[in-house]
Amino acid sequence: MGVNDIRVVLADDHPVVRAGLTALLSSLPGIEVVGVATTGREAVREVVTTKPDVAVLDLQMPDLDGFAATREIARVAPEVAVLALTMFEDDDSVFAAMRAGARGYLVKGAEQEEIARAIRAVAAGEAIFGPGVARRVLGFFAAPPAPAEPFPELTAREREILDLLAAGLPNAAIGQQLGLASKTVANNVSTIFTKLQVADRAQAIIQARNAGLGNPDVRGR
Repeated sequence: MGVNDIRVVLADDHPVVRAGLTALLSSLPGIEVVGVATTGREAVREVVTTKPDVAVLDLQMPDLDGFAATREIARVAPEVAVLALTMFEDDDSVFAAMRAGARGYLVKGAEQEEIARAIRAVAAGEAIFGPGVARRVLGFFAAPPAPAEPFPELTAREREILDLLAAGLPNAAIGQQLGLASKTVANNVSTIFTKLQVADRAQAIIQARNAGLGNPDVRGR
């Protein structure tokens, strides 16, 4: 075996699949099988012992399944690229494996060239997954981030009062709009001043408006 061969640990609890894949991987140029495991726990132990470039893990294994084994490998040997080995191209399972730390997956029964390409790709730092998972990954990153709530230190009620205060309403009008007694509004306003670390109503209004509160159009006034 060459010095620059990709070193692989293979884990599968089915003897026939394990033997077949071991023979196949060993026959591929530039790939060396350095460890074989039958359970998830054995897989983690083999990875720690042999320090491979790639770990090919069956998702369904006894004594620590592929998901848990992937998480454990990501924790103890983050430099090892994990390829999930699955019977079906099940987007949910594969997506869960990716979340656990896998860089991609192989379908049992994949062509020899596809297996070699996947192992070489993840060893080189790339990710490999099918179109269903790719869509979900792209959708996740394309989704706009949820806008941050201004003044997270305030309660929902205090933020509501600050919004009306920023629109220029006096305490009595705020109380009328929210169905609160003027004294309750005044107490809330004092708390708001303390939390915002402002001395008076004018400073609170400036801070609130800078954060986008006090817009009458938003409240339909």
